[in-house]
Amino acid sequence: MTSDLVPVEEAIRLHDLALRERAAGRLGNALQAGQAALEIFDRRPDGSPAQVAAALNAVGLIHEELGHYTDAHAAFHRALSILDHNDPQPVQLWTATLAGAARLDRLLGRLDDAERRYLDAIEIAETVFGPGDHHTASLRNQLAIVYKYAARFDEAEALYRQALTAVEATCGPRHPEAAAIWHNLGGLEHARGRFAEGERYARRSVEIREAALGAHDPAVAADVAALAALVQEQGRLDEAEQLLRRAMATFETTFGPDHIELGISCHNLAALRAARRDYDDAEALYVRALLIKEAHLGPDHPDVALTVHNLAVLRAEQGRSDEARVLLARALRTFEDRLGDEHPRTRTCRDELDTPEPRR
Repeated sequence: MTSDLVPVEEAIRLHDLALRERAAGRLGNALQAGQAALEIFDRRPDGSPAQVAAALNAVGLIHEELGHYTDAHAAFHRALSILDHNDPQPVQLWTATLAGAARLDRLLGRLDDAERRYLDAIEIAETVFGPGDHHTASLRNQLAIVYKYAARFDEAEALYRQALTAVEATCGPRHPEAAAIWHNLGGLEHARGRFAEGERYARRSVEIREAALGAHDPAVAADVAALAALVQEQGRLDEAEQLLRRAMATFETTFGPDHIELGISCHNLAALRAARRDYDDAEALYVRALLIKEAHLGPDHPDVALTVHNLAVLRAEQGRSDEARVLLARALRTFEDRLGDEHPRTRTCRDELDTPEPRR
């Protein structure tokens, strides 16, 4: 579509347009501009590796926000391969590319790869920017998410606390990045089963981010959905459902009916409906969540296995024990392969295969 004669300046203009459209939430327009910029850079021999990598990073971020994780993963890893053979300057581009690749590794369940890339990025950032820099803190926050998923809770909390101290010192306590860390601390407490403490952190994240971004921003919706899960675990089902449906409305309005965030929220709402013994509604929501998650993450992702597991629990509660055991066996294979034999989810699922009524 583009010609070799199209100047690099046009690619730079399109790249800048993609960044502006992404910032404005117009992700379809952003992706179109970003891909057009990348196409020109690919055809021009005078484009620098840094320009191509920056264009790939922009396209990767847009794909990620759209929930196109496989496409995002490919973009970040191609950018990494380009920079890998050249001087890793500018440093922020180098660490952003490492972090982008690591983030998609984590989202796709490749936790060992994600940890390795984040550690590389943190080492570079600490050397260049210092251990208390905001950029370094952001990388620590992202590595802590990997440790949470790996059930390395104490390591995760230490990194979150370090990151929060640095962000509050450099950006202030009401910066959206601080809200992101409070959100993550809430998620960590949820994983630990300390729901009241997690609720306190989650409410802090909603308060900060809503003040900064407005009530209908998808990042605020993600905070609200996380708060709903903690409220639900404390038995306040009406409040939890109200929060969750608020978040889902924002996700669907912003991203459409098949976005990964909506799939995650469908899973959570299904668990809530199951707690109310509304089995038909819960089953429909789990099936919808499973379809969305499989489309974005593939059939063997741990988050897909979690929905498979919960659907098994639901069917066991309905007396459909043979179906439940088939689903449990599938979930267990994924947990063992992706999380290891000693992860809490693996152990729980393995134990449930030996009991007649698995627990959600």
